[in-house]
Amino acid sequence: MDRRGFLTTGALAAGWAAAPGLSAATPVPPGQGFKPIPKRRLGKTGQDLSIIGLGGIVIMNAEQAVANNTVAQAHEVGINYVDVAPSYGDAQERLGPALKPYRNNFFLACKTGKRDKAEAAAALDNSLKLLETDHVDLYQHHAVTTIEDVNRIMGPGGAQEAFEEGRKAGKIRYLGFSAHSEEAALALLDHFDFDTVLFPINFVLATKRNFGPRVIARVHEKGAGMLAIKAMAKSQWPAGMAKGEKPNPKEWYEPCSVPDQAALALRWTLSQRITAAIPPGDERYFPLAMYVAQNFQPITPEEESHLVASAADATPIFPHHA
Repeated sequence: MDRRGFLTTGALAAGWAAAPGLSAATPVPPGQGFKPIPKRRLGKTGQDLSIIGLGGIVIMNAEQAVANNTVAQAHEVGINYVDVAPSYGDAQERLGPALKPYRNNFFLACKTGKRDKAEAAAALDNSLKLLETDHVDLYQHHAVTTIEDVNRIMGPGGAQEAFEEGRKAGKIRYLGFSAHSEEAALALLDHFDFDTVLFPINFVLATKRNFGPRVIARVHEKGAGMLAIKAMAKSQWPAGMAKGEKPNPKEWYEPCSVPDQAALALRWTLSQRITAAIPPGDERYFPLAMYVAQNFQPITPEEESHLVASAADATPIFPHHA
């Protein structure tokens, strides 16, 4: 291991242990040397992605120097997948300059919540401008939740037309969507051969509501790439909790406690049939996610039982839309 790798691994461990508001009761496991984050194939695309990605919301509201450092650190440990959206505040503005030195080394995914053709096309062009690039590797319909959403996207004059035209124009390489309901995800997969699906793959949702397995099965049946969100989510916040009382406004749900529960939750998701997972937007979780990915081992049955028991009182975050 060279000095650069040693310093990177040390920084990740220190970030995990010292992150504000995170418990340091459990010692950080001793470093075993620099380990690049493993990669997995993304469906039929032929692309290999790191098993975790950098969510753009992590650098939302950050100083540019902090954003630059976060992207550089991610690149250093082998992350080559980044996901962003216009709804993530100023994340696109921060990500554009930060990615510039490494653009050809990252698989850049972006999203739009626009449902009609003209607005989706305008959103794509604006994202390309802010991200300082001539194309995105993956463009996704964002947070599709209802059949009404699906019908608007796929109908005449819908956003899907802008997606397909953008791909023909060289502005997009692959087409995908993120969804917050199984019904919407399965309907979109029936309509079109999307390259990827970004979906909540979470131990609470799977064990309490059987939410997710049908989507994973259909994605693999279609040969698409399976990407995961909400791996470290635990529960809805208590009813009546004011927005200002939540520890981080970037998270509308209660995340898993760290480090033990959050690490196990991410390992659970990474042990499913997925290519990669996007950690929470709360930037304090990102060092832990990198560490888990560098040292990934599939979750054992005993660990899974412990994890599920630790969230016995959790209220699944879906079906629910923030």
